[in-house]
Amino acid sequence: MARHPWRAHPGVATLAACLLIAGCTVGPDYERPESDMPEAWQSEILTGGDRTQELGAWWTRYDDPVLIRLVERAQRENLDIAAQAARVRQARAELGLQKAEQYPTVDAQADAARQRNSEEGTASGPAAGMTFNTFSLAASLNYELDLWGETERQEQAARARLFESAFTKDAVRLNVVTDVVTTYFNLRAAERQLAIARETARSREETLQLQESRQDAGDIASLPVQQARAELETTRAAIPPLREQIRRQRTALAILVGATPREIVNELDTQGPPLTEAQVPQGIPATLPSNLLERRPDVRAAEATLVAANADVGVAKSQWYPNVNLAGLLGVEALETSDLFQGSARTWSIGGSVLQPLVYFGRIQSNVDSAEAARDLAGVSYRQTLRTAFQEVDISLTALQASRERLTARQRQVSALQETLEVADRRYEGGFTSYIDVLDAQRGLFDAQLAMVEARRDELTAVATLYKALGGGWSNDRDIGATSRDTAGSNEPTSFIEGL
Repeated sequence: MARHPWRAHPGVATLAACLLIAGCTVGPDYERPESDMPEAWQSEILTGGDRTQELGAWWTRYDDPVLIRLVERAQRENLDIAAQAARVRQARAELGLQKAEQYPTVDAQADAARQRNSEEGTASGPAAGMTFNTFSLAASLNYELDLWGETERQEQAARARLFESAFTKDAVRLNVVTDVVTTYFNLRAAERQLAIARETARSREETLQLQESRQDAGDIASLPVQQARAELETTRAAIPPLREQIRRQRTALAILVGATPREIVNELDTQGPPLTEAQVPQGIPATLPSNLLERRPDVRAAEATLVAANADVGVAKSQWYPNVNLAGLLGVEALETSDLFQGSARTWSIGGSVLQPLVYFGRIQSNVDSAEAARDLAGVSYRQTLRTAFQEVDISLTALQASRERLTARQRQVSALQETLEVADRRYEGGFTSYIDVLDAQRGLFDAQLAMVEARRDELTAVATLYKALGGGWSNDRDIGATSRDTAGSNEPTSFIEGL
């Protein structure tokens, strides 16, 4: 913003008076908002585990080498992660710029000129009507004293935005990893359902052939044959949608891991162990402290945004106060280049100025009001992010418990329907019941087997969702509730709050 300068007398007394009031940082210091979270969660699903066990790389606990390989590739090559990494580098460069603002600027200047004096406008003498050259070399220094902490607040804001970018990158990475895990198990589930559908279709083809043989022998009428044929076609009709779903999941997984279009067309290798062999991660602690939420990257990013907005208030308020600038120049000038470095050609100057805003017609106050409103908005966003995080953990715990109960019920249902089908087959063979009872048992068993696969998939993905809700896992007790490691990749303090 342009200022109408009021230039004070450049005397030493004026500058000394300004220096006496230096060191005052304008604007509020950051204080973390109060949280109304409970101290810990306790749930029936939290059956006990080792809280000292490192679960940062939680996806490795599925014990699936194919899944681990895909997650590692996604972290290297996913385009969303790459884009956010570029934003981190940009924020780091902006922080470097703000740090450099604390130091004076030193410029070098070289000038050369050729001029002629007018005979009429110049006093009589040897210089009248003379043409001559002038050469000069100079170094100038300019320094703005940070009396009100404006530069310090700007650096605080830049540093907080660097951490915000880094934490956002962590959040993007966590989302991508979770999407890879859930998509991978969706793929495995669709493949298992397709295998069940094909096995069921083969079984019903055999049943149809047997019924046709009985009809040819005159043992049964045509109705059971038509019923068996209809049931076979119903099963066959379930196969194309499952193949389509497999294709969609493979393509989605390929995009997540950063595969090229050529790799997608040529079928990216995603072949892994069947869903029935997947290991469900165990060892979730019996009690989860609520301050685990502070480790979530989106919560960290929201707080970093609040820290930056708070520093911006100080920057805006500092515009009310005068700026003190110091300037110095040291150089040489001569009529010939060979004389530039002669002692008699040396020139220098030193001075200072004070720039004080006088009449800005509400501009500065409007900037202050805007910065304070932005800070308040960031505070609301931080509290909302924290509450959303708590809600997601609570929902994830409930979903995991429900998925395990549902899987147990489906397993019992499949076992019961298998026995039902065996009984229905024996009764039909003995002539005690119609073929419709066999068809009902077959249909029920097929649907229950597909539903059991879905329940197994839901349990596996519910664990991934819980880890995501907790910010990607948890570390040992020392790290629970601590601030982040330096995800920005520089030598910043481990806590960006402590670093401000």
